[in-house]
Amino acid sequence: MKEHAYFDNSATTAVAKEVLDEMLPFFTGSYGNPGSIHSMGDEAAKAVMTARKRTASALNCRPSEIIFTSGGTESDNLALIGAAMRSGKRKIITSAIEHSAVLEACRFLGTLGYETVLLPADGKGRVTVNNLTDLIDNDTAVVSVMTANNEIGTIQPIAELAKTAHEHGALFHTDAVQAFTRTDINVVRDNVDLLSISGHKIHGPKGIGALYVKNGVNISPMLFGGGQERGMRPSTENVPGMAGLGKASELAMATMKGDVKRMEGMRDKIINEILSIRGAYLNGPAENRLCSNAHFGFDGIKGKDLVLRLSKMNVMASTASACSAGSTEPSHVMTAIGRSAGEALSSLRISLSRYTTDREVDLLLDAVPDAVRSLRTRM
Repeated sequence: MKEHAYFDNSATTAVAKEVLDEMLPFFTGSYGNPGSIHSMGDEAAKAVMTARKRTASALNCRPSEIIFTSGGTESDNLALIGAAMRSGKRKIITSAIEHSAVLEACRFLGTLGYETVLLPADGKGRVTVNNLTDLIDNDTAVVSVMTANNEIGTIQPIAELAKTAHEHGALFHTDAVQAFTRTDINVVRDNVDLLSISGHKIHGPKGIGALYVKNGVNISPMLFGGGQERGMRPSTENVPGMAGLGKASELAMATMKGDVKRMEGMRDKIINEILSIRGAYLNGPAENRLCSNAHFGFDGIKGKDLVLRLSKMNVMASTASACSAGSTEPSHVMTAIGRSAGEALSSLRISLSRYTTDREVDLLLDAVPDAVRSLRTRM
């Protein structure tokens, strides 16, 4: 089998072997329902509690503050819709470069009479406390700004934004799906009320995520049933998924400091070498950028064509969020930071994981110049 290089880790990551090993027993021998009072049910319930403790430890919160969900999208929806409906206020503030899980939740709330106000982002994807101060008022229910952007990697000033939200009586939510285990997150230090994570971005399984809900913060549920997850997410627990998320969180945090430093080195090498290509430019900031993200544009080349050419060379990358990969429209993130439609459609996103190897980086840096040259020759 020909070797390949995988640089689409912002879309999804490989499940760690240790995570798979943690999950497997709960598909077969230990398959009891955590709600059952017999010994198999008790075994499953203990596994859920272990997962809750591990996930909470990674966020520096209490286990009781973790609500397991089906993933980042559900966590974002539950946070925004639940906070808005519970508050009695009618305004939501979010940024123009949020994931569609946040923006579409806001659009839904608009059909119910809520107002959404978008924070602008500058040319590097940064939002500012000053802009939030100008837009927020006492009718604001919740402010939602992602910790790090999923396309261009910009890290936002979460603690300062949360402080401003609280000064006006609003809750603060952050989508930390891309940032979790790749940057320093501490919900107590940053005074965050609601925070979303997803298992498959950190070498855990797909179909599992969590929403941190600060003790004392009340939100309305979107689902109704048997009362699991403190009534916030009623459904028979996904025990293998929860076990996987907990283990993935524990594994990532154990080596996070070294992993981040190594990914930063790889990221910077990739940026430096790809920017030496004629007509290449960087999207997003040079500093205060997610360790795993490098995002480029190439004059005169369509990003989709470049991704397909690289795939034929066994190098896997992307143009933007996997949720919009099939779209022919320019990324809303790119247009929000001032890129033209043509520039937005010329994008290449390179995303690393803690398992990315130096050999994969070498393969990428061999392939990209050849692919760009080949596509320009055809023009």
